[in-house]
Amino acid sequence: MTYSEIRLELTRNIDDDYQAFVSKGIPTERPILGVRVPTIREIASKIPREDFAKILQVEPISLEELMLRGMLIARMPYEEMMKNINSQIDLMDDWCSCDTFCASLRPLVKKHKAEFFEQKIDPFLGSKKEITVRAGMVLLLGNYVDPDYLPVIFDRIESLKTREEYYVKMSIAWLLAECFIKFPDETLGYFRVSMLEKWTFNKAISKICDSLRVEEDMKVYLKTLRK
Repeated sequence: MTYSEIRLELTRNIDDDYQAFVSKGIPTERPILGVRVPTIREIASKIPREDFAKILQVEPISLEELMLRGMLIARMPYEEMMKNINSQIDLMDDWCSCDTFCASLRPLVKKHKAEFFEQKIDPFLGSKKEITVRAGMVLLLGNYVDPDYLPVIFDRIESLKTREEYYVKMSIAWLLAECFIKFPDETLGYFRVSMLEKWTFNKAISKICDSLRVEEDMKVYLKTLRK
């Protein structure tokens, strides 16, 4: 499949109403066509693997092209994915392509957790780029919220406590909420010693309180911890 054919297939699936809706919530410098994610995934699934390399060489223009590119990388064997993941991360400037890409990597990451953490997640978390840090946090959320990695997660969150970017702070709050839902005692212990700044700390509490998986009496207690 050629890149021109991919672009044509995307334009055939434009939904104007969807485009108007998502454009309000996805801040990006790329044009948004208005193609739904399942449709992008279906188009990506039809692309032969032998065409991946030449497709990845083309600079994506629209958000949908960028998302499709990430879906192709996620279909690669682990070693090939590792060679190409940074090129995708570097192209991203929005939360949607970031989160969709990170979610698609889960089957590969879960089989190589220790190696992937060391080689990719830690460098991502140390980046100066907002979306790259968010990618590291979303990858932690999707693959590492377990007893072995909880202390590491709390340590990395603390290392980001001075970051002021909105999508970094939101990803921290989201990750902490997931940690609490699965491991409330351990996460409560972290809250009691956390040096996170006020906004992020309180946003994490709010996200936990929004969850239907947390008892009401616990929500009442959590609200007393707000800064």
